[in-house]
Amino acid sequence: MTTTGPKIEERQEVPYMGIRVQVPMAELSTGIIPQLHGEVMGYLKSQGAGPNGPPFIRYWVINMATKLDIELGWPVAQVLPGDGRVNAGALPAGRYASLLYTGDYSGLMEANGVLIGWARENGITWDSQETAAGDAFGSRFESYITDPGDEPDPAKWETEVAIRLAD
Repeated sequence: MTTTGPKIEERQEVPYMGIRVQVPMAELSTGIIPQLHGEVMGYLKSQGAGPNGPPFIRYWVINMATKLDIELGWPVAQVLPGDGRVNAGALPAGRYASLLYTGDYSGLMEANGVLIGWARENGITWDSQETAAGDAFGSRFESYITDPGDEPDPAKWETEVAIRLAD
């Protein structure tokens, strides 16, 4: 596993179109991620629009034992009306800690652990809270910078892991 960072930076709001679902952790490896990213891309194309950055997964609530509340989407230059399945959203502005992970997607859990461990060691507090459903985040996401269709070698895939800091 290779990571670059972590670093802290101020970010602007990023509008997006996405599909929000609740799925068990085990379902993430069944093809649901490319399926839903493809569905959002199909919606964008049907509206004569395109993405304004790489696809991502936003983690609203994480409960490894039961279900993840996630949203799969694409950044856009401006939001569209949505159709009930694909809806508008925004990654909120704020201070984020992030790192760049290079490698197969199977290493993303470990990469998240690196970022979380670094924050713990440095006294950094996330914009998150414990709820009955699990750990809820103001903004936590993985952005899939490398398109596997363009780069067949998983060892070269780049993914940004980012979590917004508490104010």
